[in-house]
Amino acid sequence: MTQLAIVYFSASGNTEKLARAIEHGAASTTDVTLCRISGDDVVSGRFQNEMLLRTIDAARGVAFGSPTYMGGPSAQFKAFADASSDRWSKQKWANKIAAGFTTGACASGDQLHTLTYFTILAAQHGMLWCGLDIPGGEDPSDRNRLGSQLGLATHLVDGALPQSDLSTAQYLGKRLAQIMSRDVP
Repeated sequence: MTQLAIVYFSASGNTEKLARAIEHGAASTTDVTLCRISGDDVVSGRFQNEMLLRTIDAARGVAFGSPTYMGGPSAQFKAFADASSDRWSKQKWANKIAAGFTTGACASGDQLHTLTYFTILAAQHGMLWCGLDIPGGEDPSDRNRLGSQLGLATHLVDGALPQSDLSTAQYLGKRLAQIMSRDVP
């Protein structure tokens, strides 16, 4: 049984790097399934991958990920979220632990809005949110360098993700797995 489903869309590969780092951080204590949303999953504007949705149904926790485009998650991720409404009406994802991660082109590229979108999606489903507990700007390893407590927010430096952001992603995966192991009704 999948304990953690990492559901994400990645166009350039950067969000996928974060997803894999979260997987790496969680894999020592829980089973992880990467659930990449592809363009083929969206047909005429509607997300149509029932297997991915069932993977989340079976998971104890979910990490939502998307690049931030124009101040929010990608259209592909939004199509996935819209398709989750059947699960919402039955509260099939209630009490799962959820977290979020995003990357953008600029340091203040409205990544917080994408993380806020993920928290609202999780709240609508009755999920419990797991943020970061690393004070921004105070970690000796420069984790959580952008200082987002709501989830992992990153941006590219010289065209690449900094190692500190990948380390933060690993930490988020480990933290999410630890919280998932607690007894939740």
